[in-house]
Amino acid sequence: MHRHFDAELDELKEKVSAMGRMVEEQLEGAISALLGRDADKAGEIISKDHQVNAMEVGIDEDCIRMIALYQPEARDLRFIITAMKIITDLERMSDLAVNVCERVIELKEEIPYPIPPAIPRMGEIAREMLLDALSAFIARDTKKALDVCRRDEEVNVIHRELIRSIVTELAHDPERVSPAVRILFMSRSLERFADHVTNVAEIIVYLVEGKVIRHIV
Repeated sequence: MHRHFDAELDELKEKVSAMGRMVEEQLEGAISALLGRDADKAGEIISKDHQVNAMEVGIDEDCIRMIALYQPEARDLRFIITAMKIITDLERMSDLAVNVCERVIELKEEIPYPIPPAIPRMGEIAREMLLDALSAFIARDTKKALDVCRRDEEVNVIHRELIRSIVTELAHDPERVSPAVRILFMSRSLERFADHVTNVAEIIVYLVEGKVIRHIV
């Protein structure tokens, strides 16, 4: 029985990691679609959102079954609960990547508007944060997880500076309000994406050390 449980814990870790990799691919694809102004590619990413949703449901059901069947003790129970929390954040990240893709499609109908370099920069930082968080999860590396938490502020700063820049620009060119607002929605989605990655990193610290660091880091 114990061997079966250990094997299921390993499988659970791999399923969470696989879901995370899928979300990372969504974000990378969303930024690529934006830079290429590729509405078709954006549509493809949107159409695959149900796959991430299905993974979340499946992993959640696995976790509930494992708790009921094996009645795990402290450390293993914490791992299962951690997995359930992580997939919730991953599903929300997927939604935010989809939000970016929806704005890409909408921009095709707007007057031409240059993509601020801040947007792909935010996307790249958020993507790297997610990759590092997944690595920290697999290795139970709290140092890497804490580093992910600290990098969230970099995304926040870029987001705030972009808002100020666009607001100033629109004061002199109000005709471009509509596409500019869509850019700001993208920026907000990427900023929130990074927030959810930070949540995952904080959960990893809890998994390894049993410490709740949310609102502290």
